[in-house]
Amino acid sequence: MLLGSQLRRLREARGITREAAGYSIRASESKISRMELGRVSFKTRDVEDLLTLYGITDEQERASLLSLAKEANVAGWWHSYSDVLPNWFPTYVGLEGAASAIRVYEVQFVHGLLQTPEYARAVVRRGARGASEADVERRVTLRLERQKYLVAENAPQFHIVLDEAALRRPYGDRAVMRGQLQHLIDMSERPNIRLQVMPFGFGGHSGESGAFTLLSFPESDLSDVVYLEQLTSALYLDKPEDVAQYEKAIKELQQDSPGPDESRDVLRGLLQLI
Repeated sequence: MLLGSQLRRLREARGITREAAGYSIRASESKISRMELGRVSFKTRDVEDLLTLYGITDEQERASLLSLAKEANVAGWWHSYSDVLPNWFPTYVGLEGAASAIRVYEVQFVHGLLQTPEYARAVVRRGARGASEADVERRVTLRLERQKYLVAENAPQFHIVLDEAALRRPYGDRAVMRGQLQHLIDMSERPNIRLQVMPFGFGGHSGESGAFTLLSFPESDLSDVVYLEQLTSALYLDKPEDVAQYEKAIKELQQDSPGPDESRDVLRGLLQLI
């Protein structure tokens, strides 16, 4: 995505259309669009030809962008789990790992980055009925690998609003739910995690359209991305007008929900009820 955004900036600075850029590398206008969105891999020759077309002759600048192209083509660690993942999800895992800030509203269940192994196992078994135990365990292992982001040295800021429904809906037995609630209390104490609970008592709120994730990146060239998961696919929105609507929704959810301290009290209260 970073390389694609830089190529787009260079193309637009020269006033070159996507069609003309595509012609120069024997490709279609739609391929240039996919390249600039970071949706396809990059051939070194194509990047070299585009840089020449865009008037980039400085060897250091060319080398930097070509190096970025090589990095972009390296498969992430999560690709080894592609056999148990829907085809749209590896893209999300890559974006999640590159994000400097992750903002989430969740209503169905606890977000994957905060699930205990036992709770994750119950969620996977419910969502992938008929899957073998080996496949279930691989999906759970992938989820636990993703969670390492939150405790890494350069961990992203993770701000989540959990609907009370996600906390009251049981996955697994009482012991699983008690362990999950305690884990949320513990994780919410971490400096990079802000957890809030949207209580039933508030009534209607700005998350009425369902769960969503808003990803922000450290590179100034990259726009925020909204991730919306569906039953058989997912949407990745990065148009400013779309992102702005979700920015507004998550800010309102954060403003309307009890703060982190009060939300921990809500979690403790639910823990006592189980």
